[in-house]
Amino acid sequence: MKNALVRLAINAVALYAAIALLNGKGIIPQSENWVSLIWLALIFGLVNAILKPILTVVGCPFIILTLGLGTLLINTLLFYLAGLIGTRFGVGFTVDGFWPAFLGSLIVSVVGVTLNIFLKDDRRDDRR
Repeated sequence: MKNALVRLAINAVALYAAIALLNGKGIIPQSENWVSLIWLALIFGLVNAILKPILTVVGCPFIILTLGLGTLLINTLLFYLAGLIGTRFGVGFTVDGFWPAFLGSLIVSVVGVTLNIFLKDDRRDDRR
């Protein structure tokens, strides 16, 4: 349970960073309070958990052909889709085109990886 809450918080901070950095430059948020950002992070996490494995398996030949850069396109699509689904619930953001969605997904990825590194669980495997 704690791990899920930490992941939700990381997604919320990463989405906040992307929306704050690109606000007015292709991304327009629906609302700017933390409660809506938590709901948006939950939507983003569900979209990633459900669709990303499917898109990765279906797009595997494309990902191999582009030497892994196809995953950036999948992340861009999922970022755009999370914003679109969030706007249906009044907590998302609108994206004006491909490049703002691409930059937003890059920002979310970089911030998410960075926070995961710093908040990594220091559990050690005692089996030897």
